[in-house]
Amino acid sequence: MDEHATLPALGEDDTTLVLLTVEEAARRLRIGRTTCFALIRTGELESIPVGRLRRVPVDAPAAYVARQRAAHRAA
Repeated sequence: MDEHATLPALGEDDTTLVLLTVEEAARRLRIGRTTCFALIRTGELESIPVGRLRRVPVDAPAAYVARQRAAHRAA
């Protein structure tokens, strides 16, 4: 039996994650890495520094989409 088949896969489907990499957040939003960094830079997408790294709280992509949807409905 393959020993790797029984190990849980870590990544985007891991429900224990609290923080995402910028690349993971970009994949969830279906945008590019550069665009994701631009959203972070402008404050539209929440992120926090962890040492020299930048991480996105797991709920931040959904919050960003919710704000965008609300703004689109209001327009």
